Amino acid sequence: MRLFTGVDLPAPLSEAVDAVKEQLRPEAAIQWIPPANFHITTRFIGEWPAARLPELRAALGGIPAIAPIAIHVRELGFFPNAHAPRVFWAGVEGSAGLAALARETDGALERLGLKADGRVFSPHLTLARIKAPVPLQKLREAIAALPPPDFGCFDAASFFLYESRSSPAGSVYTKLAEFPLASCGMLGD
Repeated sequence: MRLFTGVDLPAPLSEAVDAVKEQLRPEAAIQWIPPANFHITTRFIGEWPAARLPELRAALGGIPAIAPIAIHVRELGFFPNAHAPRVFWAGVEGSAGLAALARETDGALERLGLKADGRVFSPHLTLARIKAPVPLQKLREAIAALPPPDFGCFDAASFFLYESRSSPAGSVYTKLAEFPLASCGMLGD
């Protein structure tokens, strides 16, 4: 199983992001992400044995309570940079709680034997992946012509364990478990 943890977006914010993404889509032949896959990754786990899924759920459910996290989604950009990008993203500004959730998730996973990936936590919302060099000048010009994008704010009250499966049409994400932030534990299966 290929797994990650993340925060889901409320529908109105996801719709606002998707509207701008659809406006920009004709400007570049890149792998655009469907709105059903919009999320803010807090930790990529990678391959995980299905037999150890209950252990992983218990560890994530044991993360200390964190108050709901204020998140603001705005601006657009590229990783690692605009000259050789691999990802086109919307910026995510989270209260200190978002970084704390990422740290606590790292700690829970380390206790299960999974090493930290060593990267600085950089929250973002992936809008497209750029797998091969393609002309992006028209996309850059379209972004520059937009008013500064501000997609809105929300309070995240939980995070999720997701499974990622590859398909010919792109990745399909399935929520395996929900973990409320204001209290410890897991909701549902």
